[in-house]
Amino acid sequence: MIEVAVRKTLREFVLDVDLRFERGVTVLAGPSGSGKSTLLRIVAGLTRPDAGRVVLDGRPLQHDATVVAAFRREVAYVFQEYALFPHLDVLGNVAYGLTARGMSRQSRRATALAWLERLGIGALARARPSTLSGGERQRVALARALAWTPRAVLLDEPFAALDETTRARVRDELRATLQSLDVPVVLVTHDETDAATFAAPVVRLEQGRVVGRR
Repeated sequence: MIEVAVRKTLREFVLDVDLRFERGVTVLAGPSGSGKSTLLRIVAGLTRPDAGRVVLDGRPLQHDATVVAAFRREVAYVFQEYALFPHLDVLGNVAYGLTARGMSRQSRRATALAWLERLGIGALARARPSTLSGGERQRVALARALAWTPRAVLLDEPFAALDETTRARVRDELRATLQSLDVPVVLVTHDETDAATFAAPVVRLEQGRVVGRR
């Protein structure tokens, strides 16, 4: 479970939330500029709140003087633009984050390839990101996030960079994968179709405040 109760002064409003994200997918919905991405960045350790706490499975990540660095939080973050390394092939991108785990080169490659196969893109292991479609890049980014077995997964507008046709197809393809994960998964979107497709709990944020849940 992710527990996040934080305040953060932004340019136009104050983000002030107290939320719990259970295992499985939760959709964090709301209009653009409502504080959704900021909240994800706080959980990931990429942005510091002014006050409050972030706790993952009982482990404080942010609380008073306790601040766990982002790379030690075991929280996977999938950026909207995917942030793939252009100089590495697909296999290298997915295996990259496993180096810090002390895994051998052979183990890193085997783990990365297993996730590429699971997401249906094993044949692209030697391709460069620049040659991939938007949907393919999205799946590579997700494989990289999941390969090191995180304790929580955060996805920031994961379908926003896709055209409408690709968006609908990839959204349907990834739904089963995300819903099968036995960790909290928070998916940020401002698209109502995204929220409806996942048949998951939805938390709505506007102007930094929770305005609805279902």
